[in-house]
Amino acid sequence: MKCLRCGGEMTSGPEDVEYGDAGLPNVTLLGVDVSRCASCGELEVEIPRIEELHRAIALAVASARARLSGIEVKFLRKYLGYASKDFAGTIGVSQETVSRWENDKETIGPLADRLLRLMVFRQRPIEEYPTEKLADVAQDPPRRPKIYVRSIKDIWQAQAAG
Repeated sequence: MKCLRCGGEMTSGPEDVEYGDAGLPNVTLLGVDVSRCASCGELEVEIPRIEELHRAIALAVASARARLSGIEVKFLRKYLGYASKDFAGTIGVSQETVSRWENDKETIGPLADRLLRLMVFRQRPIEEYPTEKLADVAQDPPRRPKIYVRSIKDIWQAQAAG
C-alpha cells in the first residue's frame, strides 16, 4: 500500500492507539490495524464498526462510579445525539447549566448525573427528535390521556389519545 502523503511504502500491523476522536483523553484502542509510512511517518488507523465502538465507550463511561466530568458529560450528550440546547430542554435545565457542566465550571448534580447515565443505558442514539414538542412539556396542568395499546405481529404499539 502506498502513502497518500508522500507515495512511500506503508507497513501494516496491529497496534494500540490513543483514540482522540471520542473527545476523551483516556481512550486507547487495543490491537487495531494501523498502517505507517516509513518515509514520512503518516499514520492510518482502521476502525471497524465505529457505532459499536462509541456505544462501548459510552457504556464504560456511564458505568464508572465517580461523578461525570465535563468532558464525559459532553461525550455522552453527543453520543446520544443531542445538541446542547435540546439536551438541556430534555432533562429540564438551562443551556447555560449544560455549558457549565461541560466546561467544568460546575459539577453535574447527582440527579442529572444519574439521568444522563440512565439515558445511555436505556436508549440508542437518536437521529431525529421532535424538539418543538420538548418546549411544551410540563407547561400544561397534569392530565391522564387515554392510552391505547395493541399487539401487531408480536410487537406492542401504544398511542395516547388527544
